[in-house]
Amino acid sequence: MSPSQESVFPEYETDTSQTSKLIRKFKETPFVPIGMAGFAAVVGYGLYRLKHRGDMKMSLHLIHMRVAAQGFVVGALTCGVLYSMFRDYAGKPKE
Repeated sequence: MSPSQESVFPEYETDTSQTSKLIRKFKETPFVPIGMAGFAAVVGYGLYRLKHRGDMKMSLHLIHMRVAAQGFVVGALTCGVLYSMFRDYAGKPKE
């Protein structure tokens, strides 16, 4: 590409820092980072509770932790899809 040609994607080339890219992605899809943070929180709490699980088997504890983490992520993604559908269809005025 010669320097005199205009860029095809100028909005992506202006955001060079990782922080600005992360903020832009968070504004576009806010429930994905929320789902990721919830997943990390559930796994962290599950690992913390691993020591105090009592007489529960290890495999059963891990299955419960996996189901809780997956449930949080699926719930966050579902809320994100519903939010984007609302924003696209109900939030716009009828033309």
